[in-house]
Amino acid sequence: MDNKIKSELISRRRALSLLGIATLGLTVPTTVLTVSDAEAQGTAPATAPSTAPLTGTERRQERRTRRVRRRVKRREARREGREERRELRRKGSEEKGSEEKK
Repeated sequence: MDNKIKSELISRRRALSLLGIATLGLTVPTTVLTVSDAEAQGTAPATAPSTAPLTGTERRQERRTRRVRRRVKRREARREGREERRELRRKGSEEKGSEEKK
């Protein structure tokens, strides 16, 4: 009966958690003890903004700006095309109407 009680005390879940804690206990000291001999870098002198590489935010903003410009151009081209087609339809219907009256 004592064997049954002892086996119930250590379940699979507890065994896996103990194994995880043991693994964590072995890896943490090695990462803490691993210290780099590198020194801190000093601040770099400021460069001209035109030659400096763009940050992610700046690149995204430029892409958005270019995209908006393209959209505006396409909208204007579509609008002009619609206006031209309207004029052609109106002129065509006026010519047909004048021919029918004669």
